[in-house]
Amino acid sequence: MKSEDTPFEGGPMDGRVLPVLLGLTGHPPKTYRIPVPAPDGGEPTVLLYSRVPRVEGRAHVGLSRRWKYVYDPEGRHVHRLKWPWSKPDATPRGKPDDADG
Repeated sequence: MKSEDTPFEGGPMDGRVLPVLLGLTGHPPKTYRIPVPAPDGGEPTVLLYSRVPRVEGRAHVGLSRRWKYVYDPEGRHVHRLKWPWSKPDATPRGKPDDADG
């Protein structure tokens, strides 16, 4: 698998560069989660970083697009499928409505 050195901005990882595995398209994942163990052995804290372009604007034709990760403590930029068929149904399948009849 191929990896790319990707910089991190903001949060505890600010200024660090980590090798991130690239997907089949040659891009790193849209979000990067880093679990940090709790000092008392409890639930780990998860740091969330979102992928953004390194240079604002359009990439030049023929050049590969470079990415960086920006700290996202609220998880606002978590990417989800936006197709209508990917939304959960209001009623569970296999259960009839509460209509008497």
